Amino acid sequence: MSRTLSLHRHLSDRFRQWAPVFKAVSVLWLVLAMFMALPWAVLVIEEDPDATAFGLSILLVLGAVVLTWAVTFRVAVELKSWQMFVLTALSWITVSGFASLPLVLGAPQLSFTNAVFESVSAITTTGSTILEGIEFLSDGLKLWRGIMQWLGGIGIIVMGIAILPFLKVGGMRLFHTESSDWSEKVMPRTGGIAKATLGIYCGFTLTAMLAYWLGGMAPLDAVVHAMTSVATGGFANSDASFGAYADAPHLLWMASLFMLCGALPFVLYIRVLRGARMALWRDQQVHGLLILLATVCLLLTLWRISLGTPPFEALTHVVFNVISVVTTTGYASDDYTLWGPMATVAFFYLTFVGGCSGSTAGGMKIFRFQVAMLLLVSQLRFLIHSSGVFVSRYNGQALTDEITRGVVAFSFFFFLTIAGLALGLSLMGLDFITALSGAATAVANVGPGLGDIIGPSGNFTTLPDAAKWLLCIGMLMGRLEILTVLVLLTPMFWRR
Repeated sequence: MSRTLSLHRHLSDRFRQWAPVFKAVSVLWLVLAMFMALPWAVLVIEEDPDATAFGLSILLVLGAVVLTWAVTFRVAVELKSWQMFVLTALSWITVSGFASLPLVLGAPQLSFTNAVFESVSAITTTGSTILEGIEFLSDGLKLWRGIMQWLGGIGIIVMGIAILPFLKVGGMRLFHTESSDWSEKVMPRTGGIAKATLGIYCGFTLTAMLAYWLGGMAPLDAVVHAMTSVATGGFANSDASFGAYADAPHLLWMASLFMLCGALPFVLYIRVLRGARMALWRDQQVHGLLILLATVCLLLTLWRISLGTPPFEALTHVVFNVISVVTTTGYASDDYTLWGPMATVAFFYLTFVGGCSGSTAGGMKIFRFQVAMLLLVSQLRFLIHSSGVFVSRYNGQALTDEITRGVVAFSFFFFLTIAGLALGLSLMGLDFITALSGAATAVANVGPGLGDIIGPSGNFTTLPDAAKWLLCIGMLMGRLEILTVLVLLTPMFWRR
């Protein structure tokens, strides 16, 4: 009897611990089902058989929501710190899984592995694809690929601004007294910043849609490319990526602008709208990103001109592809691996950079390079003046030990994760360039790698299934800032 009561208490405690997490994540499933209804409606209007696949997918997702709510109906959603870690990881994993259903049930009839790879790539806004003949997909599936990346983009911003700083993980922790302390500095409540962020995100998306459409894109192409530009995702409606519009330089310049907008801190946009008109221009992170882009674009443009490319054409394609890689969007207007060895190496280096913290971009984030440089300068000063006391500042705030520990830990595990993935991919028979660039592009959430297989003119369809699963892990770890995942793998986390 006592054992039965003890088991009952144990199960009851476990239920109380896990029920709020699943109840919270089921809300995201509901949102996913609601957005699935958009491509379903398009397909119904067009009388396309893919409508059945989306209809069934919606029913399956709604069934999971109803079942979860039925079990957790009386549970209040009050999450502790450890539950937030679990919720963050579980959200991205389950949403990616449910999002893959139309790809399995629809016209592509992808294998489970390929469908999950495509959806993980979309939700994490990585942009790697296994699909071929994208031009011939149904309009609903094209729209769904764009919606997945758009949803992933807004999820990334909210996670980066609101969730990860609370968990003491992620780049926005650095801006606790400057940018991400929105509870006191930007907006009075969580709901306020969420609404403001969503409004700005939708505003950029609608502006991009209109600009692309007026620029000559077909309506569906304008919608999908607008969503994937602002989300810095990179999915396009053609196997040629944005190269389908390579002869329309005005579209390339538009896309460059919208990708850059998506890669800047959204919390600063909120500050601008609330009266701090110079907030963007005074931010050290924004300065660093713009200086980097200007410098690299100038050097690569001069390089291409020296090889005989007309100046305006060289500038247009360099700016577009550099911004695409640095912001981790992953569009390609041209196969830049054919621009010569110097350009290829430069683009490999740019894969690691990323945009700003609190944006839709992935990668290391520009601020970590800036903090690392400050730490280097401080260490050099200490070597020269061993008794001196030096205080490093970023955006006018002193760098604390907590911030520097976080930057060092993230940077170490970022490159360690890439090295581990590359080794795993090489064991599956992939060549050095494909393995290393594939691992880097997955963890940095960039999209295309280097080489003939996964380069800007290729895709990931020929990789072994095991390699695709490994890359899915890399994409999720990169998007969740690595430490959020690693903490779940430590025994002491589960012995709390």
